[in-house]
Amino acid sequence: MRFLWCGNDGTIRAKASAIGGLGGRIESGIGLTVAMQAMNGLDQLQPVEGMGPVGEIRLVPDPETFRVLPYAPRTGAMLVDLVQLSGEPAPQCPRAFLKRMAARLEERAGTLQVAFENEFSLATRENGEFVPVDSSLCFSTIGLTASQAYVDSLVDALERQGIELEQYYAELGHGQQELSTKHATALRAADEQVLVRESIRGVAAGFGLVASLAPKPWPENAGNGGHIHFSLWKDGENVFHNGDADDGLSATALSFVAGVLAHLPGLCGLTAPSFNSYHRIVPQYWAGAFTCWGHDNREAPVRVPSLFRGAEEASTNVELKAADSSCNPYLAVGGLVAAGLDGIERGLEPPEPVEVDPATIAEDERVARGIHRLPATQEEALDALAADDVLNAALGPTLATSYLAVRRSEWAAYSAGDEAFEQQGHFSKY
Repeated sequence: MRFLWCGNDGTIRAKASAIGGLGGRIESGIGLTVAMQAMNGLDQLQPVEGMGPVGEIRLVPDPETFRVLPYAPRTGAMLVDLVQLSGEPAPQCPRAFLKRMAARLEERAGTLQVAFENEFSLATRENGEFVPVDSSLCFSTIGLTASQAYVDSLVDALERQGIELEQYYAELGHGQQELSTKHATALRAADEQVLVRESIRGVAAGFGLVASLAPKPWPENAGNGGHIHFSLWKDGENVFHNGDADDGLSATALSFVAGVLAHLPGLCGLTAPSFNSYHRIVPQYWAGAFTCWGHDNREAPVRVPSLFRGAEEASTNVELKAADSSCNPYLAVGGLVAAGLDGIERGLEPPEPVEVDPATIAEDERVARGIHRLPATQEEALDALAADDVLNAALGPTLATSYLAVRRSEWAAYSAGDEAFEQQGHFSKY
């Protein structure tokens, strides 16, 4: 039985228990060094106070997350909380952070429903190089057919884990695929995002392929996003929906969007947190490189999708495009909640929506309208996160300090390396 967690570096890690004695381990957990949340994506331990060689926490699983893993014979998995020896949640636990944020939001406004869109790349490994499995065009049926057997197995694996698929298609990049799953409550969505990422890679390994969710798998190819769709529900109704508004958005939705925009530079440090992320978030690559929002504007990092006729309330949601799967999903969604909740509590209103590519707006007009370039590097995003009092207060000092130490160390390591080092370090780890 794998006890799964996601580190501050966005890497999914696990310890496994034999079935014998599993009952006791479900109750009391598996021991883990306190140092793990100070470990970066290169397995380099960072000097964070209280996260050195002395001390332990426990990996305590949530039995409600139990799944049998179709791609790993005779193996199951559960998602875990990081717990102190006293039984209290460890302050560096990302899952506990999301639980806190979801509870605050529910008390104030409702339950966040979340869905992830995952883009990923399929490759073979030839002479030490990652080679895309196809060179087809965007949405091409050639790309669909090239990976049909893999996709059939992936869909089967997800369905057998109770994860419902909404859409799948071959995307723009060579060897690039995209799948989206159904909305779920914030915690369940983050748990399932871990399972989806594991399934994408695990099923690929069974076919002798390498699947990567790295934000920019090849310098010359399209980037992989991990877009986050979200809406707010209370008493069975979509709080984001207002049938009388032209775009279907309520005042609460607009305040939530305004909060996200107000904190977006720092939020990027949680949602697009890797060195590789900022080769994807560039103007005119449909990743959303400027602080703005818009209706069906795929160059806006915060996009309001058009509604589906006959399902207007159900389809009212907002998409965060400045996100990818190098993130820890608990931190990304928890940060999103903290930003949106701040907008609701302060009654913020968003600026006018941007209904054109913001890169085509003259710079002086962009400045006048408050349309600023999002961080252009991992370092800039982490500096923005460190300067964001709301996000830091939500994370708490232990989680914020350890997270920033881990991600800053990655910036230093990859800045000192070459392009091949960066690709290897991201392609094979996300």
